[in-house]
Parts: sequence; C-alpha cells; structure tokens
Amino acid sequence: MSDSMPNAVGTADPLAPVRYADVVLVVLAAPFAILLGAPALGYAVGAAVWIAQRLLEIALDRAGRRADVRRAIGIKVASMIGRVWLIGAGILVVGLAAEREDGFTAALVCLVAYTVHLGTALILRPLERNSDPT
Repeated sequence: MSDSMPNAVGTADPLAPVRYADVVLVVLAAPFAILLGAPALGYAVGAAVWIAQRLLEIALDRAGRRADVRRAIGIKVASMIGRVWLIGAGILVVGLAAEREDGFTAALVCLVAYTVHLGTALILRPLERNSDPT
C-alpha cells in the first residue's frame, strides 16, 4: 500500500517518513533558512506551493487508483501538468508581486524539495513493486 493510511491489516505505512521526506525537509529547514537571511516571503510561498502540490498529488493518486486504467492515466497526466503550473504560477506571482529575491527563494525551495522527492521516489519504487501482492 503506498499511502500512509492504515491498510486492511491495520498497520500504517512504515515508509511514510521516507515518502514525505521532502515535506519534512521544507518545514524543518524554514527557521534555518530565515536565520541565514533568506527572504521569508519567498520561502513561505515556495513551501506553501510545494506542500499544496504534494497534497494534490496524494489526492489525485488515490483517485487514480480507484479509476479504470484509461482514466487513471488521464488523471496522472493532468496531475503532473497541473502541479507544475501551480508551482510555476506561485513562483512567478511572488517574484513579480514582491522582490525578485523572493521569487528566486521560492524557486530554490521547490527545486530542493523536488530533488529530495525524486530521490526518495526512485529509492522507494522497487520496494513498492516488491510489496505488491499481485
């Protein structure tokens, strides 16, 4: 089971801390980034759009698992495109509405979080395939 909800046996996903390491990193790094002089607005917007798109990813993945194969592929493609637009729009808006440094910081937060998310997904993918009972 790939989400952190309890499965049929009643046990939670033991890989949830690794699966959401990007979100944990974004939240825990905030005080250090602000203390080191990063623009607070840029960091907050970057963290907010990253967490929002991850929540959207979780919701759409669950919807895709309940759908037939054709619909699941459509949901996955729309999810990827929509989430990229959400991040891009957030970075653009903060960069234009505030200072350019805020936009750069938001982009940097999303880039680091994406790198961690991609790395953990690549590590967890074989484990998820091996634990699938089908």
